[in-house]
Amino acid sequence: MKILPARALLSVRAITLTVVFAAALLAGTPQARSEQSPEAALAQLLEQARGALPAACAQPKPDSLTRILCSRRIRIGVRDSYPLFGTLQDGVRQGYEIDVARGVARRLGVEPEFVGVKAANRIPMLADDRIDLIIATMGHNTQRDHEVRFVRPHYYQSETALIGPKELPVADWKDITGRTVCVTIGNGSNADLVSRGSWLMLFDDAVALPDGLRDQTCTLAGQDDSFFAYYFTDLDFAGRFEQKLGFAQVPWGMAVARDGGERLGRALDLISQIFHRDGVFLDAARRHRVHTGFLEQQQAAWQRLDCNLDTGIANPACVLQPRDAALQPTPFVHQIDAIEGWIAARTGIDLTLPMLKTAPAWSLFLDGVVNSLVLVAGALAATLAFALAFGAALGSGLPLLRWPARALTVTLQSSPIVLTLVIAAAIVHGVFNYSSTLALCAAIVALGLANGCNAGQAISEAIATLRIERAGLAMGRGELFSRALSRSATQIVAFLINAAKGTPIASFIGAPELLSALTDITSFSTGRVTTYSLLLVFYTAVVIGVVWLCGRFRRLLERSYAAA
Repeated sequence: MKILPARALLSVRAITLTVVFAAALLAGTPQARSEQSPEAALAQLLEQARGALPAACAQPKPDSLTRILCSRRIRIGVRDSYPLFGTLQDGVRQGYEIDVARGVARRLGVEPEFVGVKAANRIPMLADDRIDLIIATMGHNTQRDHEVRFVRPHYYQSETALIGPKELPVADWKDITGRTVCVTIGNGSNADLVSRGSWLMLFDDAVALPDGLRDQTCTLAGQDDSFFAYYFTDLDFAGRFEQKLGFAQVPWGMAVARDGGERLGRALDLISQIFHRDGVFLDAARRHRVHTGFLEQQQAAWQRLDCNLDTGIANPACVLQPRDAALQPTPFVHQIDAIEGWIAARTGIDLTLPMLKTAPAWSLFLDGVVNSLVLVAGALAATLAFALAFGAALGSGLPLLRWPARALTVTLQSSPIVLTLVIAAAIVHGVFNYSSTLALCAAIVALGLANGCNAGQAISEAIATLRIERAGLAMGRGELFSRALSRSATQIVAFLINAAKGTPIASFIGAPELLSALTDITSFSTGRVTTYSLLLVFYTAVVIGVVWLCGRFRRLLERSYAAA
């Protein structure tokens, strides 16, 4: 036997080790571990689901995946007017999310059926079984985790951008206190704005925000930076506006229903892994000129050996965490949960009381109640004061008092109350810096003027009637005015009640009354039906109280007339 020299022996060992090492590396590749790949897991999941057909289609309540495979279509909620991501023009849908939706449907072997959704209704539509899947710019936060089952990995990421005119002095959070910000209903970052002391003007669709900025309906607008990215490509828009603040970074996730959506969600998890690894998401984003920094990072992550497995989404090093959007709870939140559960168990009514569950909502609710009561009291006092002033001026024998008062009365009677409110707010804000207190005062003055002029006209007509009836009889001005007040008591009371009933409209100019507060609360929480039902109960109780007080006031006036 020929013995190899030591040097040759070392070479053989080195080659052997290299081969072993290469084999070990090969064993760790996706090809060698295909049984652990997301493709293999997806194929197995779909094979099992299809194998149960058609018998599974006859089940009374099949799960989401079975229903989709039986009907061979998947209903996908998408945006209609979110540039670059999802738009509908002349019956044609296009955008990054539309391409993603079509890619998902192809992987499942079904046809996509697109359904237009908005931020405010996308989760309710999923809960009501009107769609199977949401791909609609929805950020994944901890609050929404209780409402839907999010697909992971996420397919995009954004932050909320606060956009305003370049000359507007907003550079920090303290600069938005007391300012009104235009936002969309259902935006997860609305709570951040409310907690910083801003007031919200709500829109159903984000497409209205750029127009609101251009026509100065909105001084500031808050929406995803990905949404405004398209508008900043317009030179005119970019020349007039800029991003003032960026906050609330959040990953976007597809979502399915929590009830019956687990297998569909699992299939979509695996599809999303494949789409990241193979660059499907990245290619779709490039086609639609969407910023790709996040997607490039995600592709690198999901190409790693520890992520490119069917168990990849269970690895904290691979998946992003949802944004922590938990709000500080109230001390009595558990009691409120118990009440809601008790009512649901015994009546079947899904009662939700968001204004009682979190500290920001509770604070807004209390402030709204107090401000509404102040507004009602102020409107009553202003209406009565203006009624007396208009009555005295219109019933005066002096033309210098009577004719200006008549002209103002005709103007106010011819103007919608909303216009009167806007003009009053514009005058006040033109003289003073904006504040919620000033908005409240402007609303009180406007409501007082609008109702007081009518009540004053009734007083002046009573004065004229009394002059005719008492012609030739000596009657002092004080006695004449007192008798006129008594005779017009019913009309005065009617306009006092009308002033109280009209106070909710003060929210139109940013007065911080209850309607405005509840609108802000529902912008970042659920339970809109219950919330506005509570508003109806509150104002009904307030008006009943005002009617009772005004009834006593009328009887007092009428007794004084009878005595006279």
